[in-house]
Amino acid sequence: MLTSSRELEIGQFVKSKAGRDKDSVLIVIGIFDDQHVMVVDGDLRKLNNPKKKKVKHLIKCGGVDEELQMKFETHAYINDAELRKKVSNIVGLVRVRRDSSNGKK
Repeated sequence: MLTSSRELEIGQFVKSKAGRDKDSVLIVIGIFDDQHVMVVDGDLRKLNNPKKKKVKHLIKCGGVDEELQMKFETHAYINDAELRKKVSNIVGLVRVRRDSSNGKK
């Protein structure tokens, strides 16, 4: 279980454990304080309206997208479509891993 925002990085893929967005894959776009981060998915939570989420309600899901991390840090242009594509890629990878561990194809 995550206990501090220091365990997360900008560009980190996380999965929500609680709230209306439970089981959603999100991307950390900012560190608010020690217990909260700002997250988006490019679909329901867009860049112009990020969600402030408690760290204890998140689990790491995948790694850090270095391209996104660099873009956020340099304030380069990012659009919601790019975020949706990256989230869908991670969701696909998680499904493939889970299916292969259950013996499905």
